[in-house]
Amino acid sequence: MRRALEAARLGLGRTSPNPPVGAVVVKDGEIVGVGHHARAGEPHAEAIALDAAGAKARGADLYVTLEPCNHVGRTPPCAPRVVEAGIARCFVGSPDPNPLVSGRGIRRMRRAGVAVEVGLLREETDALIEPWALFITTGRPFVTMKVASTLDGRIATRTGDSQWITGPEARALVHALRNEVDAVLVGSGTVAADDPRLTARIEGGRDPVRVVLSSRLEVSPAARIFHQHSDAPTLVACVSPAPEAEAAALRAVGAEIVECRGVAGHIDVDDLLARLATRGIVHVLVEGGARVFGAFLAAGVCDRLLLHYGPRVFGGGPAWTDEPAVTRVADAPAFRYESVTLVGGDLVVEARPRGRDVPKKRGRARRE
Repeated sequence: MRRALEAARLGLGRTSPNPPVGAVVVKDGEIVGVGHHARAGEPHAEAIALDAAGAKARGADLYVTLEPCNHVGRTPPCAPRVVEAGIARCFVGSPDPNPLVSGRGIRRMRRAGVAVEVGLLREETDALIEPWALFITTGRPFVTMKVASTLDGRIATRTGDSQWITGPEARALVHALRNEVDAVLVGSGTVAADDPRLTARIEGGRDPVRVVLSSRLEVSPAARIFHQHSDAPTLVACVSPAPEAEAAALRAVGAEIVECRGVAGHIDVDDLLARLATRGIVHVLVEGGARVFGAFLAAGVCDRLLLHYGPRVFGGGPAWTDEPAVTRVADAPAFRYESVTLVGGDLVVEARPRGRDVPKKRGRARRE
């Protein structure tokens, strides 16, 4: 199963709106087939591993990180394929979290005489599909917020200088994360102040979709984000209706305009995420700035918080968020610490929302 997890991770950021999945076929103690799902519309991990195993699959064991599917999408279902291949035992890491699908693949294999065990390394296999599990059960993308701040919570000096608060090792982590998410999102203020590229500058990496929030399209067409040699599109989200002249100027440099519902003149975060979900975007990395962080916190849609603390104190300058502006401690968004790690000379803290259950709705997306 650990080998299957290793294979599945090769698909991170590349399979949406499908989950990353890995599979391994073992015969007489020897690995005879390995596969991972590379992208939506292409063969699933189980099919690739079974093809690699060939005739050796008969009487063999199959290890798969996620329950084999039992419905027809853009590819044939995997559960019948497992049966036809003659697999004797199937070890499943995580059952499919989609309430429309969960358990059907397992039941089909068991009815056909395949011995199925569920839950092997489940904590790790669940973690692998965490963003997709939220997406498939709620219909909205999983949101990771990444903040780079000083020890006193500042993201820039009083004059706006912000590069660099953290060191190269912490910044390398961000590039690796961009390689694994579907979209990276910033506000127009960050584009104006830092002129970021928002690309994943690692060997063998690929760039995520870039999203800029600008309620009235007040972002310069000359910004570097619009002039990257990248296959990933750049979206600029605004309040509907989009200002015509500004929209035309941005479209001229290749940007796509996404018109969203407005609330008090600002982009409605829930509507924005819904529109990103329709594009098959499962995991969004929010990188700033303060107003954007505040808007996502106020909307209650931060699923994972990564705080990168540089060992500096500015004693002034903007804090990383000023929203939601609570007046009582009891009303403040609460998080639980997951990990604290020293990365180079910086401290990386991971936290998750505390006491919030993920709402369960009928899945609006499906595994294909």
